[in-house]
Amino acid sequence: MDSKVRRLAIQVEDHPLDYFDFEGVIPAGNYGAGDVIVWDWGTWSAGEGEDAGAALDAGVLHVELYGVKLRGRFMLVRSGRQRDAKRQWLLFRKRDEQSIEGWDAENQPRSVKSGRTNDDVRSSEP
Repeated sequence: MDSKVRRLAIQVEDHPLDYFDFEGVIPAGNYGAGDVIVWDWGTWSAGEGEDAGAALDAGVLHVELYGVKLRGRFMLVRSGRQRDAKRQWLLFRKRDEQSIEGWDAENQPRSVKSGRTNDDVRSSEP
């Protein structure tokens, strides 16, 4: 939510919609192994007048997020400095009425679904 912060965003393959609210531990040796929480959820739309597919192909996509934690305008820019440049992006928070200077995602560790943290999920698994 802080417009001064830049984050790495990694594009992954599509997942079944049934996984959208999964929380638990994926065993080692499996894709996505580790503890998983639903950190945020909501919807999004492409920037005004923007075709999302064409924008991704061009390497710059503007989005509006309507999440519980993340709200407002963001921009994804493909990073050509990475090894697999088509799959690695930089996420920028645009300055708007919903941006919050000094906001830190690390201070938001709880799931929007269950209120648990990754540590809680990890310690509750057998």
